[in-house]
Amino acid sequence: MLTTTTQYNKLSIIMTSKPMQTSKDSQSANTHSATSTTLTLDRLIEAQVAFMQQWLHSQAQPLSMQAWQWFGEQPLSKYVRSDDLQHLINDWLLKQPLSEVVRRDMRDILHSIIYHPANDNVPLSELVDDTQVEMLASYVGSHKEQRNILVHTLVGNETFADLLTQTLYHAINDFMETTLDKAGAAGKLMKFGRSSFEKATNRNLDEKLQTYLHRNIKDLTRRAEANAQAHLSNEEVARLLVAGWARIKEKPISEIQSYLRDEPNDSSIAHIEASIQQSYNRLRLSPYLHSLVAAGVDTWYTNHQDDSIASIAASLHIDEQAMTQLSAALLPIITDTLESSWVTAHITEMLQAFYAQPSIKAGLVFSDN
Repeated sequence: MLTTTTQYNKLSIIMTSKPMQTSKDSQSANTHSATSTTLTLDRLIEAQVAFMQQWLHSQAQPLSMQAWQWFGEQPLSKYVRSDDLQHLINDWLLKQPLSEVVRRDMRDILHSIIYHPANDNVPLSELVDDTQVEMLASYVGSHKEQRNILVHTLVGNETFADLLTQTLYHAINDFMETTLDKAGAAGKLMKFGRSSFEKATNRNLDEKLQTYLHRNIKDLTRRAEANAQAHLSNEEVARLLVAGWARIKEKPISEIQSYLRDEPNDSSIAHIEASIQQSYNRLRLSPYLHSLVAAGVDTWYTNHQDDSIASIAASLHIDEQAMTQLSAALLPIITDTLESSWVTAHITEMLQAFYAQPSIKAGLVFSDN
């Protein structure tokens, strides 16, 4: 490889080599030396800038591929440390909340997806395959302890008993009132008997009825829970889940819309996004999430620190073909950048600084010296 001094000497020889001048030529050169020096240097720099831009323009795509091939051969640990990834995630991704622009985009995108007309013609089975449901049903059915907890939560809890008691009480009370009103004299006699009973027992009949229902319904719910836990085998639970899926799988995806509200001041999507944002803001600065991020990053880095950049990119399906397509897509940007005024100005400034060096300036024929 040529040294800088050798290159300077070669450039000096090239620039100073010229045909033998006559006395007339020498006199003419001396007359115009003051004006030709600056103009000639400026024109040289202009020509070099234009050549460099044209050359880089024609070589942009192969150069980008060569750069990718070189970069892809480098190991990850040469340029990236585990701490760098930690800082990237913690100080850039988690430190800042999602901007309102991003949140609005999320809501708009969700709305356009959920309420897209295509959902009217596509069944739910396009989202979930039957084999996935069967595998999930088998998995849920095989966990007896968790299933018993679920049955107790749904059937055996106190809230369910209270709700059922109130429902039956209102139904019986409504039936009695309606029946007595239509019974005429007999109805009046029964109402009188009810009043006499309440005076004699010093208790409200409604209260007596609710106490009776609650006591018996609690016993019934306990029996229902025991029966459910005893008779719901693994196979039966799986069968019920699969049967439930079979009833809804051919309904259109737009069926989901019936469970959502889409009013300007009451949007389910807005509520969901706000809830996610609230959880994210609570978690993103918590030591808990940071400890999970640290553990995850350390695990990933330990697995891949000796891998090349190309192999890591290949795991994300970024190969040479993908980079070729990306390079072609970015070519207009590269071209516009090379032709921009600021690139031209920087190349010009660089060349001017190069020719202003004393070792270069002294060897040029149009040097001030």
